[in-house]
Amino acid sequence: MSAPARFPRFFVTNPGPCPYLPGKSERKVFTELNGTHADELNDALGRIGFRRSQNVAYRPSCLDCRACVSVRVVANQFRPNTAQRKVLKRNSDLIVSACRAWSTQEQYDLLQRYLKARHPGGGMSDMDDMDYADMVEHSPVRSYVMEYREPAADGSPGKLVGACLTDQQGDGLSMIYSFFEPDHPTRRGLGNMIIMDHIQRAARAELPYVYLGYWVKSSPRMQYKIKYQPIEMLGPDGWHPLDPQSMGHGG
Repeated sequence: MSAPARFPRFFVTNPGPCPYLPGKSERKVFTELNGTHADELNDALGRIGFRRSQNVAYRPSCLDCRACVSVRVVANQFRPNTAQRKVLKRNSDLIVSACRAWSTQEQYDLLQRYLKARHPGGGMSDMDDMDYADMVEHSPVRSYVMEYREPAADGSPGKLVGACLTDQQGDGLSMIYSFFEPDHPTRRGLGNMIIMDHIQRAARAELPYVYLGYWVKSSPRMQYKIKYQPIEMLGPDGWHPLDPQSMGHGG
């Protein structure tokens, strides 16, 4: 193994405004992912709470806050509840494809509609098509764009209504970023469907987990992540089941 893979160099960002908790600041620790052992390093870092963005793996390293908690769904134990089964049934005709990590204008246009409706003024709202291409294509690890399309009249893949940039790790799927047609007139729950599709795919592939990134108990827009049970959280002593009593309010 090369020295950069065995002994990665870590850096810490300067504090900046926290995107989840008003009045808080955030700081991250990060390292580069490159070379022939990028997948191996990304797998190892993913198991201790790191996330990938392009060729960088990062995790929160805030001085006075531990609100961001890494969470992952135990794929082969997931059983959809009544509401989740309705979402799966409503969207069961979608045509799903695992595409190479290559950006398209159709994906970018869908992302723009999603950001405008769901995250106006957010950190990604000024992303242009080149920024999107960088996000998707600059991956040093095994990545895909999962596309979710409505069937055309002849049954072939038609309109793109959802997408997710996904990494395949040694122990599961890591959902890097998903987006979908906002306020679709008939397909409610597209975001939930994309998560459940990843859980089912991981289980079929005998991959133990689906990594959903960070959960913040006091952030209402994060609460959807803990609706997929059983789910584990990363604590100081490793991964363990997230106690339902600690989940706070739903959302």
